[in-house]
Amino acid sequence: MWLVLCLLVVQGFMLVQSAQKPNIILIVADDLGYDDVSFHGSNQIPTPNIDSLANKGILLNNYYVQPICTPTRSALMTGRHPIHTGMQHSVIVGDQPYGLPLTETIMPQYFNKLGYSSHIVGKWHLGFFAKEYTPLYRGFKSHLGYWLGAEDYFDHTAEANTNQYGLDFRANMSVLSSENGTYSTELFTNEAVKLITNQNVSEPLFLYLPFQAVHSGNLDEHPLQAPQEYIDRFPNIQNMNRRTFAGMVSALDDGVGAVVEALSTKGMLNNSIIVFTTDNGGPSNGFDGNAASNFPLRGLKATLWEGGVRGDGLIYSPLLQNSQYVSEHMMHVCDWLPTLYRAAGGDPTTMKNLDGYDMWDVLTNNQQNSPRKEILHNIDPTSKQAAIRVGDYKLLSGEVGVTYADWYPPYQVDEDSYNLHVDNYKGQHTYKNIGQSTYKNSGHSKDVVEMSISENKLKAVAVNCGPKPANASTNCRPLTSPCLYHIPSDPCEYNNIADSNKDIVIQLLQRLQELSYTMVPPGNKPEDPRGDPKYHNGIWQPWINL
Repeated sequence: MWLVLCLLVVQGFMLVQSAQKPNIILIVADDLGYDDVSFHGSNQIPTPNIDSLANKGILLNNYYVQPICTPTRSALMTGRHPIHTGMQHSVIVGDQPYGLPLTETIMPQYFNKLGYSSHIVGKWHLGFFAKEYTPLYRGFKSHLGYWLGAEDYFDHTAEANTNQYGLDFRANMSVLSSENGTYSTELFTNEAVKLITNQNVSEPLFLYLPFQAVHSGNLDEHPLQAPQEYIDRFPNIQNMNRRTFAGMVSALDDGVGAVVEALSTKGMLNNSIIVFTTDNGGPSNGFDGNAASNFPLRGLKATLWEGGVRGDGLIYSPLLQNSQYVSEHMMHVCDWLPTLYRAAGGDPTTMKNLDGYDMWDVLTNNQQNSPRKEILHNIDPTSKQAAIRVGDYKLLSGEVGVTYADWYPPYQVDEDSYNLHVDNYKGQHTYKNIGQSTYKNSGHSKDVVEMSISENKLKAVAVNCGPKPANASTNCRPLTSPCLYHIPSDPCEYNNIADSNKDIVIQLLQRLQELSYTMVPPGNKPEDPRGDPKYHNGIWQPWINL
């Protein structure tokens, strides 16, 4: 009898412990630009649900991601920089037979050890050439979504190139063809809500929700796609590409709102942590068939300028001791794993080979002293590019995005699709009366402005760059010599100060060299024709047995 009572007590204690662990909801937007959310000052595209989380939680104003999606997702899942996992160059495309190495322990595997039920809804993009690289074999209990990097939002077919085309949509490991015609943002939102609604509250939930939005669809068909009802929300935007893109963002924002509402209805919100992040800067002004915006930051997706790596990010939770503030703590996407693991009751010091830092105490207490002092933006030996930030200074060297190094204002009128396109833009556009009309030339790196959105007053933190110097486009030649910027005072990378700060340039070059010694070679592999969907009934699926 006593043994039975003891077992019941232990079991009850374990349930209480489990119930006390916070639910973790990790939401990733794909290719969302710095100027595509109203909490960064966009008056073109209101995002009231995302803004609400930022205003009630912590808006991360010094937050960085990788310049393109596979590297960021690898860093997010492993807490390790892509140079240490071989994921530092480009993305996995179509039938390239590689993925995030199986030797890496990833986020759901860590959380499962703490008693979590782990689920993924949305995009994977970390390898699928062998089944062992797919989500269900890497710690997730369920997956509704796709494995490649992009696809049509409605019929869910993915184009790797003009000759490779196939269905890429699954419920767990089973091909799902019944959802042809249903918009992916709505599909993923509904699945996330269903998982929350059906969650056993005695078991903590880890929900990884990497939306397809707002990445371009298939480039040879309809890159920008949204239901007409969302497009119709933006009659103020004359340019059809930007208006459709705004509809995509609005659908994403509604999805975030529905997830928060489901957590509240289920009684889980007060014991939840919600993280929202983009995976890289926006592909603006026609790049990759898209119409995102990072203005007034320099550059775009796939570059190492601030427009490619400075990300939209926030954390919301009633469990935060301090919130409703703008964090200036330097933070990188690989910090999320140790930070959330610590918040979940784990001990990050037991996690091996991490490059991320546990930022939980720093964030929840708004501490001034942070363990993160530098951010390696990337070292890519294939593209011959590198960039690093140490303290307030950022160094860029090599092919960091020379072709796309301008400051691209978002489309507004029809002719912008040509005049402001990245291939045509000459930097002469006068930007008026859109979102950045609130910017002041005060010389400070940010302005906090009040914006009226959906009848609510929301605080927006907008980058303020001051007047653009006449030589801003010509004073940096990273292919010839490294460029140096003081980011707090020059977030738009107007003023290359390398010549007057040679000692800092040397220090940062030495740090890059030190880090390069720890790098593993990129894991990219050439295409393998055996993975072509035409050999698999028009379906993208694993084609190699390990």
